[in-house]
Amino acid sequence: MDQAISHDTLKNRRRKTILLLAAAAISVTGAAWAVNRLISPGVSLGEIRVGEVRVGAIDNTINAAGVVIPVHEEQLSSPNQSRISKVIAKAGQQVRAGELLMVLDDHSIRLAIDNLREQVSQQDVKGQLLAMEMESNLKKIASEIELLELDLQSNKVKLARYQKLGAIGITSAVDLQAAELVVKRNEVQLRQHKESLNDTRRTTQSNVEAARLQKSIYQKQMEAQQRLLEQTQVKAPFDGLLTWMLADQGASLNTGQLIAKVSELNNFKVEATVSDFYARYLSPGQKVRVEYSGQIMPGEVQTILPEIQNGTVKLIVVLDQANHPSLRHKLRVEVNIITEQKARSLIVENGPAISGKGRQDVYVLEDGKAVKRSVEIGLGDSKMVEVLQGAKAGDRLVISDISSLKHLSSFRVSQ
Repeated sequence: MDQAISHDTLKNRRRKTILLLAAAAISVTGAAWAVNRLISPGVSLGEIRVGEVRVGAIDNTINAAGVVIPVHEEQLSSPNQSRISKVIAKAGQQVRAGELLMVLDDHSIRLAIDNLREQVSQQDVKGQLLAMEMESNLKKIASEIELLELDLQSNKVKLARYQKLGAIGITSAVDLQAAELVVKRNEVQLRQHKESLNDTRRTTQSNVEAARLQKSIYQKQMEAQQRLLEQTQVKAPFDGLLTWMLADQGASLNTGQLIAKVSELNNFKVEATVSDFYARYLSPGQKVRVEYSGQIMPGEVQTILPEIQNGTVKLIVVLDQANHPSLRHKLRVEVNIITEQKARSLIVENGPAISGKGRQDVYVLEDGKAVKRSVEIGLGDSKMVEVLQGAKAGDRLVISDISSLKHLSSFRVSQ
């Protein structure tokens, strides 16, 4: 005969049934969640960069690579063909104005100075000899002129006597004519000697002046050689940094060959290089932001070099604070040349997901999802861009690289 099932047994059976159903429900739910994860891909918030749209100022910039260079740099060169006799300073050290850096061989210059000194002395002697010769010649000619004047006076007396005698018929016409000719000859000789006196004086004075001029030329050449001799003592032109130096003792040098560079220590500017594609957008006076290690140093474009080399344009940027403590010679910096500015606009942080100006698709976070939306981007630089349409203040845009998900209209973003 069948016995009735106890109440406790039934209760245990119901509990087991409920547990089995609950387990089945959990399994089904987990499976559905797993399938959903596979079908609907997503990322965690920590895997992406998000920028919030806000109101602020925006600049349109051209990015350039920059190198810090001194405001004042002087290049020292060899004054003549020579060689390095002695190296005293080392590249990289600080130097004071007038400090000796190196010594060049001065043997050939000293020989040239000695030769020129002899030439100057010779011209002095030549000038003295010419002056003495002129004085002697002038005295000789003056004496001859005195004798001719006496002869002329005597012959004039004779001519006067012949003229008186001829008037009364005592002397002949031949004697009278002879006396007249003697007087005329004396007058011609006297005139010639006086002209010779002047010619001798002028010629000698001209020769003396030529000797003086030649002496002056030699003296100027000697002064030039003296300056070259001073330049063989290569000295720092001002307080600064010896940035480069040819330190090969005994090395031969050509005239004008670079041997050292001295730069200012604390005043700098920036030499920027940018693609020639942007050349038409550049002009002197444009504002510039120079960035290094998170620091921003304002400045402006001073000069745009006209030559294009290897598809690039070079420009010189002067800084508002040329002695900024972070600046160092040859330091590489980022240069942002500002071509346009807006004081108030919708802006968002720039990132790989934003590709320059124009309309483009970006993802906006909405209720745990990233939803694709078309936005229009305006001005921008390496840090921020302007949002013209498609987003409002407070919207959060995905700005990191999500190219693997760009085919989706949306995807999940978990915390």
